[in-house]
Amino acid sequence: MSEQTKQSSLEQVQEQIRFDQDGLVPAIVQDAASKEVLMMAYMNRESLKRSIETGETWFWSRSRQELWHKGGTSGNTQQIVSAHYDCDGDTLLFMVKPAGPACHTGENTCFYRGIASPAAASNEADTDAGQGRHRFAVLEELEQVIAEREKERPEGAYTTYLFDKGVDKILKKVGEETAETIIAAKNKDNAELRLEVSDLIYHLLVLLQERKLPLDDIMAELDRRHERPRRD
Repeated sequence: MSEQTKQSSLEQVQEQIRFDQDGLVPAIVQDAASKEVLMMAYMNRESLKRSIETGETWFWSRSRQELWHKGGTSGNTQQIVSAHYDCDGDTLLFMVKPAGPACHTGENTCFYRGIASPAAASNEADTDAGQGRHRFAVLEELEQVIAEREKERPEGAYTTYLFDKGVDKILKKVGEETAETIIAAKNKDNAELRLEVSDLIYHLLVLLQERKLPLDDIMAELDRRHERPRRD
């Protein structure tokens, strides 16, 4: 696509957006892999233009009255996977691949504080243990711990041992845990299967860290496959 065609397409889209009297439109940012809503900020025509052109989110700061590039200072950028606007054209939605926490507090999402209500308490009682925060939060936390172990190499830690030994040792453990998972499944022993699958997932996360392949990339790939139309 030529630069002229890109510019024309962007201008056509901007004509469909209903900016408010201050020239702003709310933009919701969502993790493309986990589907977690990360933040909401405002965009004007220029920040929308820069977001589309650079492939990373830019916003308009109402307090500072200036453009700001998300992660420009902190490094917690947001790579845009797709961009959408709603039926009324008055709200934007960006699916992104975040490079770090979205919130300035260090939380993964700006929406980390819940509102207590009888209905929420009732619904929470009906959910599985751990789903109150977010179903796969433990994977994110484990991925972060493994990354810290690789960087800091605390003495005596098993994860340190794996990184010190290198990729061949890590691959050997992945193979061993895979075999043990198969045996547990063949034995129809779900208690043992739970343990072996947990060990396998841990060693796979160590392997991903060693190869510098983020778990988000795996989740995004699974998401793409899920959205792919069936051929049968």
